[in-house]
Amino acid sequence: MSVARTSSLRASDADRDAVAERLRQAAVEGRIDPDELEVRLHSALRARTYGELNRLLGDLPARPVRWERPRRGVGPAAGFALVMVLRTVIALAILGAVLVAAAAAVAWWMIGLVVFLVLRSGHGCRAPRLHRPPHLRRI
Repeated sequence: MSVARTSSLRASDADRDAVAERLRQAAVEGRIDPDELEVRLHSALRARTYGELNRLLGDLPARPVRWERPRRGVGPAAGFALVMVLRTVIALAILGAVLVAAAAAVAWWMIGLVVFLVLRSGHGCRAPRLHRPPHLRRI
């Protein structure tokens, strides 16, 4: 059907109610002021054809448009920065673990070297010799 034919068709009560609801939503969205809402609602409830109803909604979007405000600090740059910070923290933690393991290995090696040198020098864990004075020695 063409638009000209459709605009002359009779509208039903359900059609008028649907237009009235869309007008109320437009007022809630701030698209029309309360005085204009009252005038348009009165016209919608008295409309007989689709053409009369279409004129009431002609300057409004077919459906409510929902615009979201951008969130603060959450965007591509903030996401990238967060990923880079996390990568850096993980890399530093791995590096720290490797350095601690290397330090522990060096410490154990040094302890082993010191023990070896002490035992080799003869000053290790043997019981000390008691030296008797010559006059107490057995002959």
